[in-house]
Amino acid sequence: MRILVLGGTVFVGHAVAAEALKRGHDVVCAARGASGRVPEGAELVVVDREEGLGALAGSQFDAVVDVARNYQWVRSALETLGDAGHWTFVSSINVYSDNETTGQSTDGPLLEPITDSADTSTPESYGGIKVACENAVRDAMGERAFVVRPGLITGPGDPSDRFGYWPLRMSRGGQVLVPDTPDAPSQHIDVRDLAAWIVTAAERGLAGTFDGIGPVTTLGALLAEIAELVAPAGTSLAAVAPEALAEAGAQRWSGPKSLPLWIPDGWDGFASHDAAPALAAGLQIRPLAETVSAALATERERGSDRERKAGLTAAEEAELLGALPHRTW
Repeated sequence: MRILVLGGTVFVGHAVAAEALKRGHDVVCAARGASGRVPEGAELVVVDREEGLGALAGSQFDAVVDVARNYQWVRSALETLGDAGHWTFVSSINVYSDNETTGQSTDGPLLEPITDSADTSTPESYGGIKVACENAVRDAMGERAFVVRPGLITGPGDPSDRFGYWPLRMSRGGQVLVPDTPDAPSQHIDVRDLAAWIVTAAERGLAGTFDGIGPVTTLGALLAEIAELVAPAGTSLAAVAPEALAEAGAQRWSGPKSLPLWIPDGWDGFASHDAAPALAAGLQIRPLAETVSAALATERERGSDRERKAGLTAAEEAELLGALPHRTW
């Protein structure tokens, strides 16, 4: 197959291109080339999506994969390349308007589509744009459209600093500060599993809309398993009450002084979508040990003491542990 990846230089797009190449496909990546390199063996066509995809006009592809978060980019791509045999659009769990109800599937209520803005600075604006992009893809491609809505994407190359914080922190041992919400739901998908499913969908002509996410676990079980995999002997998990953490200025999910994967109140539904339809449609989930190992390698390659997008610094963690009561899991 001749597969076009709109992107292909970082994270999801790069993983899709690498997986397609591994299976022997002819892969073209369309990107500026400023954020990274395409996998070895892929052809790079330099484009700036603000200016359109004129460089690809007249090209024929068996499958297209788009990860864009800009409605106008998606519309333009469909106008230029809509005769492709199969089209994957990588959307997001953020498209749902109900973040509280657990066990939802793709028939859950969605945000209103946003077509007149490229602002993705909030979950709502990001989700609304993705809804509009999904609609455009389904309208143009019909039974050739595969729309996948991943939640937290993990594994090698993760730019968010969220999941990787935990393997890195656990590997250092000692008292590890965790939020005392062990029963909170947690879900993720390794980028390599997502990429493999996307390539398989293109090969099989799979159509439809799916939540691309692994089975639900709990935050307590996830953190305990990560600790078991990488923490040295004597490591303990020091759980602090959510109220105390909030009062001390600790943040949830991401950002400065945060405890990643600690979901906000009222967001249990965000981290507990029904994975069964995707699993039945061919999504395969690797053992957590492989994801943890790859995430830890990425963290160490980038530098364990770098400024992070998510997580606590050693000094912040020590200050919180020294000031707040905690219990050991």
